Amino acid sequence: MLSPDQSTTLADDLIAEHFEASGSSLHVAGIPVSELAAHYGTPLFIYHGGIMRRSYRTLATALGGFATIYYSVKANPAPAIIRLFNSESAGCEIASVGEYRAARAAGVAPERILFAGPAKRHAELKAVIEGGIGEIHVESFEEISRLTAIALSNAATIPVSIRVNPLATAQGGALQMGGRPSPFGFDEESLPDVVAAIRSQRQLELRGVHMFAGTQILNHDVLLTQWRHAIDVADRVARLAGIPLQTIDLGGGLGIPYFAGDKKLDLAKLSAGLPDLARRLRDNPRLAGSSVVVEPGRFLAGPAGIYVVSVNAAKISRGERFLVTDGGMHHHLAASGNLGQVIKRDYPIVAPDHLDALRTPATVAGPLCTPLDTLARRSDLPDLREGDLIAVLQSGAYGRTASPVGFLGHPAPAEILIDNGDIVVIDSGGQP
Repeated sequence: MLSPDQSTTLADDLIAEHFEASGSSLHVAGIPVSELAAHYGTPLFIYHGGIMRRSYRTLATALGGFATIYYSVKANPAPAIIRLFNSESAGCEIASVGEYRAARAAGVAPERILFAGPAKRHAELKAVIEGGIGEIHVESFEEISRLTAIALSNAATIPVSIRVNPLATAQGGALQMGGRPSPFGFDEESLPDVVAAIRSQRQLELRGVHMFAGTQILNHDVLLTQWRHAIDVADRVARLAGIPLQTIDLGGGLGIPYFAGDKKLDLAKLSAGLPDLARRLRDNPRLAGSSVVVEPGRFLAGPAGIYVVSVNAAKISRGERFLVTDGGMHHHLAASGNLGQVIKRDYPIVAPDHLDALRTPATVAGPLCTPLDTLARRSDLPDLREGDLIAVLQSGAYGRTASPVGFLGHPAPAEILIDNGDIVVIDSGGQP
């Protein structure tokens, strides 16, 4: 229940869109969160496979055949989740040999895997080349030399694309990855030298370009501007190489709302801008046969996850209310604001057994001996006591595997996926 001066929150909107509420209780795929927490323990990550499938299908519909979707494994590398997206016909974008092995173990065909990353080691490159790979996205001259040596020793031809650090005019998003000095990819200005270096090695097959200018983008115009620029860059590379390109990887970066005031990415408006991009490709003989790729991660997995913790203590300190829980930044670094946020803001957060209760501001702190371990600073929550539950929404991406789980030796969280009526235990956690 909202107090008289409160309006609907982002958390309320997300529950209405993705989950179910029965009276005061939050349900995931028809199961009360409290029941799942009682059975699997807390802290607990719960993933709703139906939401992941819906996110994938909604994006595929919006893209309308313009681009193929590759799931960015770094967002959530749980094998069951990779397997889910593979069943939806998504490829995989990986950034390590560990992610490669996870994708292969989940049944992803090697030709449906793209390998990016600024510091790929010789052993990693050798492993994916021998195991089979769709493309390797090269990011340094050293990597070109490394790949050439591996190709010669294996008598192989290696498919590569050039990852481009674009000009500042193409940057955008909450975390900008282009338009500035960067370890990622080759500066756009250096493309003539890069193309010449790759084309001088017969063992390397230049297939395309990969551009990733930013992440957590909620503005469709920013995405369309970046994608338009990527097509221009692809045309330039094709001209320099004197060959048509086979792949144009537009990167990921599609965002989801995390904070008060955030608006959802408008897929309808994004879709409305695609015919112009498709025409640019169709009218260009060097690009007309190219396969276009987008590689979202958080957009597909983020809304499907919640992170559930139990209240250990409810206390007042100098007039402020604190709820101290059994989970925190060591499981969900992003929600604590310590994964890329400059100004820390609160994720959408609810009490899953008290959805209709009056809410007042509270700070939610984790069990670690550091003030950084804060999941919410001024979130509106009911009057909670020891044993009550708190759930952080938008937690399906960059959760457990993006966090320092071993810090201070606390137990690891459990993870489960509910999909098509089945509950898959991804990790049973490390209960004391």
